[in-house]
Amino acid sequence: MKKTIWKFIKNKYLLILFLFLVWMLFIDSNSWLTHYELDQEIRELEENKEYYRKEIIKDQKAIENLKDTVGLKKFAREEYFMKKENEEIYIIEYEDSIVAPEN
Repeated sequence: MKKTIWKFIKNKYLLILFLFLVWMLFIDSNSWLTHYELDQEIRELEENKEYYRKEIIKDQKAIENLKDTVGLKKFAREEYFMKKENEEIYIIEYEDSIVAPEN
């Protein structure tokens, strides 16, 4: 048994093949590890791309609403608390939406 293992290890072709595989998997600049890391980065960038596409669509809808005077007035009232003359605005805050001051 020991002779067959030693004979297997001494085989120069298998040794060269083993060294080549180690080199290609771990050491080379185009190694498997490098490709794996780059694939991970590509996946993350594609997820970000999809997120930003959704955000662009949402912003385009908001812009379309603001082009209309009714939508613009609604936005001004909700975000900037603007009002017409002789009009009162009541702001209703729920307990879970109030931020407690930090000490």
